[in-house]
Amino acid sequence: MRKLDRFSRRRLLKGFLAGSLVTIGLPPLDMFLNSHGTAYAAEPGGFPKRFGIFFWGNGVLPHRFTPIGEGAEWQVSEELAALEPHKAKLSVVSGMEVKVPNLEPHWATLCGMLTGGPILMDGTDWTFSAPTIDQFLASEIGDATRFASIEVGTAVGSKTVCYAGPNSPISPEREPLALFERVFGGGFQLPGEAPIIDPTLTLQRSVLDAVMDDITAVKASVGYADRLRLDQHFDGIRSLEQRLRKLEEEPPNYASCDYPPMPEGEYPDIEGRPQIQVVNRAFCDILAYALACDQTRVFTNIFTRPLTNILFANATAGHHQLTHDEPGEQVMVHDIILQCMEAFAYQLQALDAIAEGDGTLLDHCLLLGTSDVGLGKTHTPEDFPIVLAGGASGAIKTGIHYSSPANESTTKVLLSIVRAMGVDAASFGAAEGEVSESLTAIDG
Repeated sequence: MRKLDRFSRRRLLKGFLAGSLVTIGLPPLDMFLNSHGTAYAAEPGGFPKRFGIFFWGNGVLPHRFTPIGEGAEWQVSEELAALEPHKAKLSVVSGMEVKVPNLEPHWATLCGMLTGGPILMDGTDWTFSAPTIDQFLASEIGDATRFASIEVGTAVGSKTVCYAGPNSPISPEREPLALFERVFGGGFQLPGEAPIIDPTLTLQRSVLDAVMDDITAVKASVGYADRLRLDQHFDGIRSLEQRLRKLEEEPPNYASCDYPPMPEGEYPDIEGRPQIQVVNRAFCDILAYALACDQTRVFTNIFTRPLTNILFANATAGHHQLTHDEPGEQVMVHDIILQCMEAFAYQLQALDAIAEGDGTLLDHCLLLGTSDVGLGKTHTPEDFPIVLAGGASGAIKTGIHYSSPANESTTKVLLSIVRAMGVDAASFGAAEGEVSESLTAIDG
């Protein structure tokens, strides 16, 4: 066993290929399991950590969203009632503020929440200034899986909340059947099945090998700047080659890896109202098994987008319009938030229903549930809704409510997430949103 102590999964994540350093993920191997077959000898958490975002647009009603009580002695609020079954695996963070300038309603605070930095304005045009946290983590841990990240959108139109950087939006998949076919169609096989190899992959691999040979030959005869450009191109080709190889290999032998239910081809509106709950459930099932089969470790589920005006059940007008026009206690807005939390609860349920080792898939995940504003009516950057679920194998505390006493920056939560996912970051964010201290109250 002493040799196995040095032969860890973490050490094998990096190696050499033809003299060049590459990073490769390993599937779970029997040699890394303990005598119970549940935990990896080299990784105390056992299974890989996964990160996901569940997003809904137009904020909340903070006085009905914030939990009652603090620490471990807390109760779910009216608007979090759907999450009650998962209370022990949640951490709710309240009283936090997005610190970047609120230059563009909905989008500036969203950029601050998901990137820790300000939105970039050019007249009336804008873009995010940095990658959103899902894409940041995909760049750090996404090379170990077939898909660096997966993005889905139930009711998003042409909008997204995911950015790879300035002017680089990541469009979500809007059709559950298309996502099912992309993840579980050609190129996928269950553990133990004979690999189904697409013959065109061999041709593509051969072409890539030829291009890389050419690059190697040319590099010897060009200057320093050109060598840097060639290196960047070469790195991109190597990454593509690794992903093609993933399609040819048998997937990791996770006991719970299986096909999700086949979604419908279409989900037409019913009396003018989209079937958002049904579509979301289809997406959640596919995402859960994509994680269970280690096809990806990063995802974003955009339930509704910022400024959405879709017609929810029981509502007489669009969601965004109601946040500004409904008087009084905004009963319909409150009911819409309940429906958003119902969708979030199904995401958690789908993950928690899949067994992994001594726990569930949810235990090895870290989900960030959030929106684009605090109070929708006034686009506030304060009292931002933040729900964390799963705990990332104990890296984030669960079963607590933390209420910030001084409007701390929401970027502290992002830094806690980044570190919980195994990325050694000294700071996160930019300009007014940058922090070098995580939210220690939730750090595991």
